[in-house]
Amino acid sequence: MPQDPMDFEWSYWIEWGRERILWLLAGHLLVSQVSRLLVEKYKPWCLMVYGMAACWLLLGIKGFAVILLHAAISFAVAQFQLSLLTWLCSLILLSTLRIPAVEEAKRKWYDTENEYYLLLFTVSVRCLFCTSFSLEYCWHAPTQKSSHSFPWMLAYVFYYPTFHNGPLVNFDEFSKQMRRQEAFSVKTNLSILIVGIIRIFFWWCLAELMIHLMYIHALYSSALPLESASYWALGGLALAQVLFFYVKYLVLYGVPALLLRMDGLKPPALPCCVSLMHSFTKMWRLISVKSLTALLICCFTYRYIYVPMGGSQSSLLGTLLSTALTFAFVSYWHGGQSYLWYWGALNWLGVIVENGTKRILSISLIQDLI
Repeated sequence: MPQDPMDFEWSYWIEWGRERILWLLAGHLLVSQVSRLLVEKYKPWCLMVYGMAACWLLLGIKGFAVILLHAAISFAVAQFQLSLLTWLCSLILLSTLRIPAVEEAKRKWYDTENEYYLLLFTVSVRCLFCTSFSLEYCWHAPTQKSSHSFPWMLAYVFYYPTFHNGPLVNFDEFSKQMRRQEAFSVKTNLSILIVGIIRIFFWWCLAELMIHLMYIHALYSSALPLESASYWALGGLALAQVLFFYVKYLVLYGVPALLLRMDGLKPPALPCCVSLMHSFTKMWRLISVKSLTALLICCFTYRYIYVPMGGSQSSLLGTLLSTALTFAFVSYWHGGQSYLWYWGALNWLGVIVENGTKRILSISLIQDLI
């Protein structure tokens, strides 16, 4: 039975995975395990060199140069130790991905659109990693700056398991865990690998079954079946799409999470099942912490925008502003199209309404009435 071709993200990454990325991830695993066994002290640099070579192989010398240039500019701006300046630099670098002349020039570097999109996706995610390093650099005391050198930035930016699609591991966690030297057990790592592969294979089979039998995205792409469907059917379609999104990210984030564990790092927790969610605010908080993202960056915005702006601990106006900025950045990072701004505004409104209702219900007079 033919599969539903309308979910671009799933089809795109599965195709790239089969062609090259899975083989390069297997190469990373081999380099990692050999370096842990023989030269644990130099493991970060072995993995950095491998990540650079993999980047060069997939994106070419020009794509590699673009990512290296972004890292160098971000590092140079971080030396001023001004968070606002770091954010301005990050937004400018991100905006260069949407300049038509620049887009057209980059397209000419490659033979196919898929290769250009791989560069676009990779550079977008690398922007988040560069911003993470730069902000952590700004926030640390001068005595801690030695651990935030340019070589460590490159080791972080070119770490291959998270290179193309995330998930995001902030620089401090990455650096701390990568420096830590632990006892290496081939038997333990082998058991982790086998169990991890079995779980990911199960999730992949489930996702493939859904995409071959349910045709959720094909139904959404045509107005006619939606107009004729009942409200119950529309609700079922919406739930099915969200559940497929959940299973899809168990696979797309499960693979790098397994490699992180094999490297001796602690990966971000995999997504919680969306069917267990009943609170709009709780859903976004868990997304932020556990990396089920509308595309990966909510954990980033939670740490680097929402919390520094005061978040739920600030005044009502501060909460409104920090939440608005969080969703604004998520919308802009995804491309800034009008529908994304509507999406961000509706999510912001949902969080505000729920938080506002909770505050009203916490008033003692209202509680007495209840």
